[in-house]
Formats: sequence, C-alpha cells, structure tokens
Amino acid sequence: MVDDEVGLLDMMSAALKVEGFHSVDKATTSQEALEYVKRNQYAVILLDVTLPDMDGYLLCTKIREKTHTPIMFLTARTSDLDVLTGLNVGGDDYITKPFKPLEVIARIRAKIRREQNYREVDKTEQLEYRYGFLHLNLASGQLFVRNCEVSCTARELQLLSFFFKNPNYIFSIQDLYEKIWGNESLGDTNTVMVYINRIRKKIEQVPNNPELLINVRGLGYKFIPPKDGSF
Repeated sequence: MVDDEVGLLDMMSAALKVEGFHSVDKATTSQEALEYVKRNQYAVILLDVTLPDMDGYLLCTKIREKTHTPIMFLTARTSDLDVLTGLNVGGDDYITKPFKPLEVIARIRAKIRREQNYREVDKTEQLEYRYGFLHLNLASGQLFVRNCEVSCTARELQLLSFFFKNPNYIFSIQDLYEKIWGNESLGDTNTVMVYINRIRKKIEQVPNNPELLINVRGLGYKFIPPKDGSF
C-alpha cells in the first residue's frame, strides 16, 4: 500500500489482516514504494495519486517497468480525466475516497482470483498464437511484435488472448466488458475503450488508424490478423 496518510495505511492494513492478508507492506513515498517493488513480489498494489515526492501516475509507470502485478488506485482524485489517466498509465482499477474498506478488500480478492484463474490455464487449451508478426505466448505471459517483446499488463494480455482466440469476430463493448472484467466494476464500459487504445499502441503501426484491432461502427471491435510478417 502506498499513501502519504499514515492513518489510512494503518486502518487498511488492520482491516486486511483481519480478512486474512497477513503480509502487507506500507510506503508513504514513491521512492520507498519502488524499493519495496524491487525487493518483493506482490499479489496487488494499492496506490494513491497524490504523494509527496512523485505523482502516483508516474509511479505507476515506473512500477509497470518492473512488474505486471495488478495496480489499484485508491485516491481522492475523482474526475473522469483522473480515472482515465490512471487506467491509461497501467492501473487495473480505480477506487475513489471515501471508500468502504470491506468493498476494497472484496475487489482485491476478485482481482487475485482472476489473476490466479488466468495463470491456471487448462492444459488442453492452446497456449500460443502466431499471426504474422504477432506472437502471443500465454504460458509465459509474453507478447512479441516483430520478434521484439512488448510489455503488457495482465489485463492487456487477457484482452489480447480473447481476441487472438476469436479472430475476425465482432464483439460489442458490453460483451468484452463482461467476458474480461466479469463482475468487477471500474466505473463503466469506457474502460474497454481505454484498454483497446493501449493495445493498439503496442500492435498497430499507426494506432490512430488501426488495421488490426478495428472498430465496426455500431457493432463493436474485431481483431483482423496480419497476413504476413511486416506491417
């Protein structure tokens, strides 16, 4: 947990321990948080936006360079722009203050459960997909674009794998939201579009003029596999 409010850290830490989360590290600065991330592996990271030494959004991007661990923003910043910024820089969830500790803990459990389900892949399921210059390895959680590994969050990999398993099919925003996010709530289905844009930046030659992950107006999104090894 990263927050400059010591009282909030102590309160949430106590609530988490009552609910069975006995290993909780607390940081009050971005630098302290980065040191923790270098030394340890975490199931979930709770992150405030307003910190004394670094903007929480920038901290999120730095954490993303080191780990794909789910990041949940827990902050008093409540505007739509703040929420979209948090998701765009690599956050997986955005919870605004004031909040109910038990609701936060329920969402932490849901996040951990979905991460575990993602890793416990059915042995009969296809684990690798190759479409032209795109190569997705679900066993190792890696995406390669033109033989170069591209870092992806767990949620991005989930969405990508769904499209790779279902090429040339159109899925509505609501379909994608329900299949990937399930019962979790990040605000509304705009979350899907945020993640679509993040993926486009990683696989498209011109993200603003996509050729692979396209929008079919009025219907939804479709993945069109590249036909060869070049853009």
